[in-house]
Amino acid sequence: MTIYNLYMFDKTGSLVYYGEWVRKKPATMSKEEEGKLVYGMIFSLRSFLLKISPTDIQDNSFCYRTSKYKLNYYESPTGLKLVMNTDLNSSPKDLLKSIYAQIYVEYVAKNPLSLPGEYINSELFAQKLNQLVSMSPIYSQRNL
Repeated sequence: MTIYNLYMFDKTGSLVYYGEWVRKKPATMSKEEEGKLVYGMIFSLRSFLLKISPTDIQDNSFCYRTSKYKLNYYESPTGLKLVMNTDLNSSPKDLLKSIYAQIYVEYVAKNPLSLPGEYINSELFAQKLNQLVSMSPIYSQRNL
C-alpha cells in the first residue's frame, strides 16, 4: 500500500503544510499553486456532496477515487483540513485523525511560537509526522 502525499489547509483554505512520501510524476507547478487547486477541488466536492447526499454527512470525511489513486479528506473540529493521496487499496481515515490529534495538536496548536495560518516549518513536526506515517499499516517500506 502506498501513501503519496499530504496537504494540510487551515480553516481559511491556506496551505499550511505539504508532505510527500512517493511521487511518481514530477510537479509542473509550485506547491502553493498545486495547493490552491487541491483546495478548490475539495471545497467544490464537499459542497457538492453536502447538497446531493441522501443522508447527513456526520464525520467530515470523504474520499474521491480515480483509476490511479484515492484522495482522502478529513476535516478536524477546528477546521483544519487534511488531504492525503494514497493508492486505491488504502484507507487512511484513522491515520488522518491521528495526524491531527497526535501530531498537529501536540506540535503546532499547543506551540506558542506557531501562528495560525502560517506555514509549518517545524523540523520536529515533520519528524513526528514521518514517524507516525511510517508506523502506519498502510505505509510500506517499498514506497521509498
